[in-house]
Amino acid sequence: MTIADYPFVRLYPTRWNDNDMFGHVNNTIYYSAMDNAATYWFREEAGLDPFASEWIAVLVSSSCRFVESAVWPDVIEVGMRSKHLGNTSLSWEFGLFRQSDGALLATGEFAHVIIDREGARRPIPLPDDLRELVTATMATPARSPEPEPQGR
Repeated sequence: MTIADYPFVRLYPTRWNDNDMFGHVNNTIYYSAMDNAATYWFREEAGLDPFASEWIAVLVSSSCRFVESAVWPDVIEVGMRSKHLGNTSLSWEFGLFRQSDGALLATGEFAHVIIDREGARRPIPLPDDLRELVTATMATPARSPEPEPQGR
């Protein structure tokens, strides 16, 4: 598995204060990196304006599997691809890689539900243009087996 397996990529530079008392990037930072990538995808690729769009995407589920540690000043490449399109939801797979050597640091998954921004704020069907965009640009390639986590 490499960053090339993901159609959308964002860089996430680590900061000195991302390190925890064990001398590596704290687990919460990986979630921030994935959320950052998803937020930019919705804004840049799907054209979502969270203050004016008719719909918004809310995160309802997330997971992360840690493989190898990052440390400051690593730059993390966050790859994102579609996993599943439902009626009112879509799920994503993430691969987080160290930019300097391509090492896989973590894999993750998010599930978003599309809701109406105003009104009842209840789930609504995926807008057709969003479904078409995800299908055309974020398709999941054939999967490689995931490596076993190394000691942290």
